Amino acid sequence: MGNFVLAGNITFLNLGDILQLLGSNASTGVLRITSKYAQDMGLIYFFNGNPVNASLGSLAGLDAVNSLFGWLDGEFEFIEEKVAGENIIKKSRMQIILDCLRMLDDGQIDKLGPVTFTKKSLHPLNKLPNQPIIRGPLIDYTYVVDEEEVHAGNKIVMEGKHGGWLWVILEGTAEIIRETPKGPLEILKIGEGAFIGSVASFLLLEGSVRSAAIIAVNNVLLGVLDSRRLSVDFLRMSDQFRSFSISLDRRLKQATNMAVDINLNNIKIEEFVSGKQVIAQGENVEGLFTITEGEAHIARNTENGYVPLASLYPGDFFGHVPFLDMGQEPHSASVFGSKDLKTSELDPDILGKEYNQLSYTFKSFIEHLANCILATSMLACEFGKNAVRKKPVL
Repeated sequence: MGNFVLAGNITFLNLGDILQLLGSNASTGVLRITSKYAQDMGLIYFFNGNPVNASLGSLAGLDAVNSLFGWLDGEFEFIEEKVAGENIIKKSRMQIILDCLRMLDDGQIDKLGPVTFTKKSLHPLNKLPNQPIIRGPLIDYTYVVDEEEVHAGNKIVMEGKHGGWLWVILEGTAEIIRETPKGPLEILKIGEGAFIGSVASFLLLEGSVRSAAIIAVNNVLLGVLDSRRLSVDFLRMSDQFRSFSISLDRRLKQATNMAVDINLNNIKIEEFVSGKQVIAQGENVEGLFTITEGEAHIARNTENGYVPLASLYPGDFFGHVPFLDMGQEPHSASVFGSKDLKTSELDPDILGKEYNQLSYTFKSFIEHLANCILATSMLACEFGKNAVRKKPVL
């Protein structure tokens, strides 16, 4: 028998939150979900925090997970035990969460509870589709040097202001907001374990201006992180991983700016996909590259055409990152390069080994950046549904 470690009601802790919690702890075992409104038990198998298979009646794999996201009432328990068998599910846990919330919002997943129905959700034009609360892993309190409380409705961070603090959310939920000519635009919701700040926050590099406002949804308890200690962690990294971290930090700002511009219809897609196609979406690319000259643009081909996700410049990277999922890798997006684009190849295995040796807090910080890039990229694609996209001639 395995070790019983977690149980509860999905009315209070939904499946998306459960996936994030098990993922942050790199859990291996079986999640069992039951409901008085369902005849069959749902099973999701995890290996190192990632769902690898699932079953629900005649459904298996990703189809079973998708269906379980529609359960509004039920009980769950997680048993730690060895998981054998083939890795059927290839998507990352955050990609699964974002896709399922979108499908719920579009009425593609049946809801199961006191009232079972299938209905396409309707939103006012100024209302976003369902957004997950991006949470972080368990908090390492040895890096927390102080605590601050921010009451509901107050700003934690003001857009356009300089700031050097780095926080982790200990309790509560906050919204990341960008001011636009159309009014405030919600980008993400973040919760316990999520970080507020950037690499520039503790390195005192140029660009430490806050790129968005962060507002407390309810009373939020913040942990002030030890910037000096994080700076020491950063300086212990190789030059290559430091450059990777800084580029990842820039990528989140790029993704956010792109989502805002798409929402405002300020994007001319032909400007992003007019160059040579360096990597085609869905191509099996194992390489990782850093730009030495020129520029590159990442765009996802959707049913509505191409949606730009980021513009990259010297020092930035693209390709396969085996230890992170940003929603901008070759399996989910294409890369277009300028005529003068030049790159050098990185060794993803070396980067991966260094990533695994980082302090728990810095590793969690890097993972949080990647999750926010993934969520923001998905948001850009949602905004792209309202725009006509031109497919390039390749």
